[in-house]
Amino acid sequence: MERTPEVAIERQGGEARILLSGAWTAHQAEQVETAGDRVLGETSGAARVLLDLTGVQRLDTLGAWVVDRARHGVEQAGGSVRYVGLTEAQTILLREVAFHDLSTSRSAAASPVVGLLADVGEGVVDAGRDVVGGVSFLGAFVAALGRTILRPARFRFTSMVYHLEQVGLRSVPIITLISFLVGCIVAQQGIFQLQKFGATPFVVDLIGILTLRELGVLLTSIMIAGRSGSAFTAEIGSMKMREEIDALRVMGLDPMEVLVLPRILALMIALPLLTFLANIAALFGGGLVAWIYGDISQDVFLDRLQNAIGLNTFLVGLIKAPFMALVIGLIATIEGLAVKGSAESLGRQVTSSVVKSIFIVIVVDGLFAMFFAAIKY
Repeated sequence: MERTPEVAIERQGGEARILLSGAWTAHQAEQVETAGDRVLGETSGAARVLLDLTGVQRLDTLGAWVVDRARHGVEQAGGSVRYVGLTEAQTILLREVAFHDLSTSRSAAASPVVGLLADVGEGVVDAGRDVVGGVSFLGAFVAALGRTILRPARFRFTSMVYHLEQVGLRSVPIITLISFLVGCIVAQQGIFQLQKFGATPFVVDLIGILTLRELGVLLTSIMIAGRSGSAFTAEIGSMKMREEIDALRVMGLDPMEVLVLPRILALMIALPLLTFLANIAALFGGGLVAWIYGDISQDVFLDRLQNAIGLNTFLVGLIKAPFMALVIGLIATIEGLAVKGSAESLGRQVTSSVVKSIFIVIVVDGLFAMFFAAIKY
């Protein structure tokens, strides 16, 4: 039969000996807490305290933590504490569950300006880390690609074909539908604005140049970033949570070759093809609206379109597509590999993947626009 935890005190001058007895276990948690509080009350004013555990019948984790919390409280009050009568097991237990004061002092509130500057600085540092990490990951990707070129048997062709179907073929309906609608909207707004100046036919030039150079590839990249980039992050992140990526390394397989390389190559092949389909759908939508609202026949539309655009106009959009696919794939896989062991982390990284991908895609599009303008292409 376990005895109730008890506390007795013997005082001699400025020294207090606290005699603990009974069972200090979780089965008697309420009594243990009461006894622990009594230790603090009985030792007030004592300069030196001896905690004697000779009479303790049983001591578990809870009891050891309460005893050590009492020891911490006495020391906080200015007294010195020493344990007496400990067995080897009790010594180990008290050391392992040593009490730590987790309360934090509240710092004085900084001014809003300082807080804003601190947030900006933290954002800049995080952006720098992302750039360095992205460049490093790109180097690892290029190295993996080089290894597969030198040893083609290492390349997982089946995996790439599967992802090519998921990224390319299954994206065709939504990409073409959205591009068609956007082409219709651009043509409608262009007609309504240009007819004020009697320049309605110039809407063909607007649709052709805007779609082929900018709009088609940009819309396609944003849609792929939201659809396939998030899927890549979620897939790799789930594998990271279940430690499947660690299992691949244990089996001697390189996750870069198994997971990353097929996905990014599939993106780089699929995105130019989807961009071409998006261009056709947007031009078709623009031509349909120009015929209905602008009274521009199909023959006139096609003839003016041929005069408005050249091969370079068509190639500008296609040249951008593989680079945007590379950026989306790198960001998606980096964020997937950054997932920790919680569902919250997975959701956070998927959101980060989509936001970063769309942002970088727009930045890359702007850089290409400046480059092609500089070389007059």
